[in-house]
Amino acid sequence: MRPFSYQRATDPDMAVQALSAAAAAASNPLTQATAQPLAGGTTLIDLMKLDVMRPAAIVDINPLAHAWSAIEPGSDSLRLGALAKMSDVAAHAEIQRNYPVIASSLKLAASAQLRNMATLGGNVMQRTRCSYFRDVSYENCNKRNPGSGCAAMDGVNRMHAVLGTSDQCIATYPGDFAQALIALDAVVEITGRAGTRTMPFAELHKAPGNSPDIETTLQPGELISAFSIRGRWPRSVYLKARDRQSYEFALSSAAIALDVQEGTIRDARVGLGGVAIMPWRAREAEALLKGQKFDEALAQRVADAAFADARGRRHNSFKIALGKRVVARALQQAVTMEI
Repeated sequence: MRPFSYQRATDPDMAVQALSAAAAAASNPLTQATAQPLAGGTTLIDLMKLDVMRPAAIVDINPLAHAWSAIEPGSDSLRLGALAKMSDVAAHAEIQRNYPVIASSLKLAASAQLRNMATLGGNVMQRTRCSYFRDVSYENCNKRNPGSGCAAMDGVNRMHAVLGTSDQCIATYPGDFAQALIALDAVVEITGRAGTRTMPFAELHKAPGNSPDIETTLQPGELISAFSIRGRWPRSVYLKARDRQSYEFALSSAAIALDVQEGTIRDARVGLGGVAIMPWRAREAEALLKGQKFDEALAQRVADAAFADARGRRHNSFKIALGKRVVARALQQAVTMEI
């Protein structure tokens, strides 16, 4: 691990100023991670040890937990502080009852020890588990060395993405919680030098395009402070297919939320994980569900639509068929669940 400075921020302004000052000192603040916020540290410390991330400064934002860790279910809404622990949110009775897709996505995301440390904000900002990104002996990784190429294209790409890829990057976004957020039309609250702003969670992550190293739309110095969701979604599930039953990243997952009245699907949300380069909303699939009565044939049409634009490679083409089965099964579970 390389030397770095450490600063403990006692309030949001101090954290933003410290991160902004480091960014201002960099020649290219969007690509040079000169300063990083530290919360749970469950991803950041790993990447620093691997020499993948080399921040010159660490800004500890844990003292902000008193203001940014609240879990606030309302009569028809939910607000989650970005520094809330994954385990606390997953265990919350109101979330288990009215947003089971959130509770499940968090419970299936990591080991109990990690969930006790990791925060919601850090979880959605986690970086890919692509082995070519995490192993610095590979020079050609556009996320780590912009313009160097993508070793995964012709390498071992079993865990890589089949949706949203470009000729610059096929790395998979690894998170689970983000699929629930994107499916539920969550809004993210961002704190920066200009104060607080909000935007749809769907606009937080960026497709790789020609700049895979720029992964989000956050500006230098900005921090995620909260997430909010309108409405309640008691008929919702998160289904995750993986190589082993615990502590493993998804090969394919689906976050499904339905509003069913008298047997007719009035509204539907479909998020996909383990198969895309960013949190993925399958809007074409959702459109097929609305106004319909559920049956197996409809589930298959929806699953096919969700993966209509998928592009498999040498080792990961199986994800397309697997992903379709996961979507169809998750739909069946959501329709038949007791609420």
